[in-house]
Amino acid sequence: MPGERTAHAQIGERLRITEIFYSLQGEGRSVGWPTVFVRLTGCPLRCGYCDTSYAFQGGEWLTLDEISEKVSSWSSRYVTVTGGEPLAQKPCLSLLTRLCDAGYEVSLETSGALDISSVDTRVIRVMDLKTPGSGEMDRNRYENIPCLTERDQVKFVIGDRADYDWSVAQITQHNLAERCEVLFSPVHSQMAPRELADWILADQLAVRFQLQVHKILWGDEPGR
Repeated sequence: MPGERTAHAQIGERLRITEIFYSLQGEGRSVGWPTVFVRLTGCPLRCGYCDTSYAFQGGEWLTLDEISEKVSSWSSRYVTVTGGEPLAQKPCLSLLTRLCDAGYEVSLETSGALDISSVDTRVIRVMDLKTPGSGEMDRNRYENIPCLTERDQVKFVIGDRADYDWSVAQITQHNLAERCEVLFSPVHSQMAPRELADWILADQLAVRFQLQVHKILWGDEPGR
């Protein structure tokens, strides 16, 4: 069961980490809050708009103790585990539980291509549904949708009108707005944010429009 992994099971577990850094949360419900980000290395997807391709390879192997020690060097109580695709490394589940046990408010950013059912229920799962323009729509694992609760968020990254119409259809088909919070983001530097905002208002969608605040502040600088 989530949250019941023993300390013994965590002994010797390691994760390949691209970076651990402190910044402002740029998206979602906790946007603007100072947050510690743990970016895991590796991803099985290759979305056309990916802005963290530097995390596909490399990284440093760290134990859970080493990761926890680094996270605790900042005073923030918010931690986001991201990637890459964090769930591609199985010990990620242990890390999420360990961070929750330490009293952090933990969120997980995941592509939606891998099973989220074993993630600790205390974790806020921010799950993508990949739009046609991503080039990875066929990787969506729709079996994840029934696992989502009101604590969770599902994100659509939208590059054009076709992506938008597809996303609206998914909201209707899966009753997403009744299940969890829905986020719509324009692809950075590809789609005019105002255009997406106008579409949302015209259709009276029950979604949260969001911009990537960290991009506005720091551009594509790693560790931000």
